[in-house]
Amino acid sequence: MPRTRQLTVAMLVARVGYAAVLTAAPARWTERWLGPAVHQAPTRVSLRALGVREGLLHVGALAAAVSGRPVRPWLAASMVGDLSDIAATARARQGLPDGSLTATAIVAGGSALLTAAAAASEHA
Repeated sequence: MPRTRQLTVAMLVARVGYAAVLTAAPARWTERWLGPAVHQAPTRVSLRALGVREGLLHVGALAAAVSGRPVRPWLAASMVGDLSDIAATARARQGLPDGSLTATAIVAGGSALLTAAAAASEHA
């Protein structure tokens, strides 16, 4: 497996891990982002659903990567998810904790850039 694909696989494993912790303990990992609402059941439902979708997306990407199939479409979907996190946070920023938008832009934006670099390293 080429080194660039190995790095993509490592990134995807990390994303699957993030999805697992988000699903298992959403309030613990998102309070800084969303504030005290994460302790309410309806918010935890949405966060767990986000974690499951994030996990399925990245497990699919990981399966494609390790089997030598094209991974760019999966990576594109991942980037769209990261960018939608930023857009949704910007839209709701008035009701979110101070610094939430900045932190989301850094974390999700950095993730999108890392994913874009992985996609660029993939063969067509």
